[in-house]
Amino acid sequence: MQERADGPTASPGGSVESSVEAVFREEHGRLLASLVRRYGDLDLAEEVASEAIEAALVHWPVTGVPTRPGAWLLTTARRRAVDRLRRDRAYTARLAVLQAEAERGDPAAAPDADVDDLPDDRLQLFFTCAHPALPAEDRTALTLRCLGGLTTPEVARAFLVPSATMAQRIVRAKKKIRAARIPFRVPGADELPQRLPGVLQVLYSIFTEGYAASSGPDLQRVELAEEAIRLARILHRLLPREREVAGLLALMLLTHARRAARTGPDGELVLLEEQDRGRWDRAMVEEGCGLVRTALTGGVAGPYGLQAAIAALYDEAVDFAGTDWPQVVALYDVLLAVAPSPVVALNRAVAVAMRDGPAAGLALLDELADEPRLRGHLPYPAARAELLRRLGRHAEAATAYREALDLVGADPARAHLRRRLASVEPPGPGGDGSTAPG
Repeated sequence: MQERADGPTASPGGSVESSVEAVFREEHGRLLASLVRRYGDLDLAEEVASEAIEAALVHWPVTGVPTRPGAWLLTTARRRAVDRLRRDRAYTARLAVLQAEAERGDPAAAPDADVDDLPDDRLQLFFTCAHPALPAEDRTALTLRCLGGLTTPEVARAFLVPSATMAQRIVRAKKKIRAARIPFRVPGADELPQRLPGVLQVLYSIFTEGYAASSGPDLQRVELAEEAIRLARILHRLLPREREVAGLLALMLLTHARRAARTGPDGELVLLEEQDRGRWDRAMVEEGCGLVRTALTGGVAGPYGLQAAIAALYDEAVDFAGTDWPQVVALYDVLLAVAPSPVVALNRAVAVAMRDGPAAGLALLDELADEPRLRGHLPYPAARAELLRRLGRHAEAATAYREALDLVGADPARAHLRRRLASVEPPGPGGDGSTAPG
């Protein structure tokens, strides 16, 4: 267990501290999951995991990063846990019951399990963090904290809330897990179909916030989108036969492949039809298309697989005009049958507008006007405004753009809508077409 590399493994020009950070980023979820499985207590697991990292920062600059850094951290964390439990007999008694329960169902949880094997228990943690008994916002926060390895302030920054607010969410989630005795386990085969969509939704929510920030100065939060992709890759490795996991990862990759072309030199929004496709990540597109084939093979495709197939049609087209819009609409038809929702209907209407013209798409959008789930949903008034503009109905388009401006959060999207509004409003008193701030 004390096996060492010949010396510090940081690259020239780097530092042992940066190597520790990289190891921690990669190993944190596995380390925490292994500790939770053993001790059944998320708070204790987090505390001793943090202490193990602190110990690494002290020892590794002297001895070098171990050949098996994850196993070193797990051994150190377990020793710290034992020390804590010895000092708190009541705590020990309570955790002994939890561990006995775990060991009855999982022999690998026994104390003599080979630590060198460092079993990957992250799948258990995925389902615990995304348990349906937890509020949606708490699931997302806990997943980033436990599986992403982000600190509480980092999670708070990701969602633009105060650290104290995020800390409360995480504490609330942990209390709920403890009070409801939510098990740290992978659901059985009969439960998996009901529970897996919740895990996927958490990851997709993280990615969506990274792809299109709900507020702030930037259109994208690339690091958040990449964290969602990293977690989706882990889940795909753990559940390689689940087609919807492959579908979600494909959807993320095919969407994220366009990230460099989605903004201009000053951070302004660049629409799909105007993007420089030479800036798209073609390796990511190729990987995503391969996963789409997996997601669509073997029966009726799921919602993520179908959305990924649509994204693949966008990415494979030589240019925007060359997109296979009839096939996009056909896939939306299937998606609407598999997972009907107003948002899917909205997206289908936009695709119909591209296939049959703006009037056809606008007619479908108008049918959704009274849908309560689209009230306050920015893409709806934004899409109506765009189709009205293309039809030359400028006064109505201006009204729709103002509705969208009332809902927009991210600054680049707001600036884009203001430019569109200026293009359909009559010239102001100065005759320059300027508009009042929206």
